[in-house]
Amino acid sequence: MTEPQSYTIEEIASLLKVSKLTVYDLVKKGKLPAFRVGRQMRITADDLRRYIDGQKGETSPVSSAVSRPVEAAVRPIIISGQDAALDLLGVHLEKNGPYQSLRTYTSSLNGLIALYKGQCDIVSVHLFDGQTGEYNRPYVEKLLTGHAYIMVNVMRRPIGFYVSKGNPRSIQTWRDLGRSDVVIVNREKGAGARVLLDEQLRLHGLSPSAIRGYEREETSHLSVASAVASGLADVGIGTEKVARMAGVEFIPLMNEQYDVVMLRTPENESLIASVLDVLRSDSFRAELEALGGYDVSQTGRIIAERG
Repeated sequence: MTEPQSYTIEEIASLLKVSKLTVYDLVKKGKLPAFRVGRQMRITADDLRRYIDGQKGETSPVSSAVSRPVEAAVRPIIISGQDAALDLLGVHLEKNGPYQSLRTYTSSLNGLIALYKGQCDIVSVHLFDGQTGEYNRPYVEKLLTGHAYIMVNVMRRPIGFYVSKGNPRSIQTWRDLGRSDVVIVNREKGAGARVLLDEQLRLHGLSPSAIRGYEREETSHLSVASAVASGLADVGIGTEKVARMAGVEFIPLMNEQYDVVMLRTPENESLIASVLDVLRSDSFRAELEALGGYDVSQTGRIIAERG
């Protein structure tokens, strides 16, 4: 007997010609029932067809049953960001409460914009502000104008340069990126590493147009490290843990503060309490520390809140 066909979130987004965040929002609102296979969310072809028929104004005996009773008691939540710590957070939230965690791997700035629009529930941020020397708070205060929110620390992690074994270009400082013999590989606009680079270039009086390779973008620390490992670039910016995975050398520059932000709304109070409980639990901290490369001394501390 043939099993019913199902689609990933990415495939649904492609079929409907919408963004993944739009699909996650439909799942969150119960308009598109989803089920989990490992870490991956899937949607059956039948449920997709019911949704499309409903958008056409068609009715069927089963269309009103799209939001199934078993799912009604579970709240889907969208967690935005790339670090494995967020996967761990989602696992603990599902274990301890009525939540179904959906993951989107959006950059910090784009995640905050999605949070502002109500398209995400938990957004990770690691955005350096060169004017204050502070992480995250200046961006959150400006982008979430008019919203009450809470920002909580997840961990701190070293961030620095990826260079080839032996560091053949002798790259040590931000100013070295402006040398004519150095080619960089960049992150996409809105990523924390991209913001850090742009702020440091500004602080050191370096123009992006003078940086060789500035226009080449990758969408993860691993892809940046891989470009350096393969000799396509001399240097990139990322975390220490990924340097070990990719087999490149790591030159530490600073400790990056990694926080999560949630909107303070009446319907979010129980979620906020659950997130705080998880982040402050001994089990979460122990598992996070066991992953390696994380400072958990401030995990669960409220960094900022408004309203």
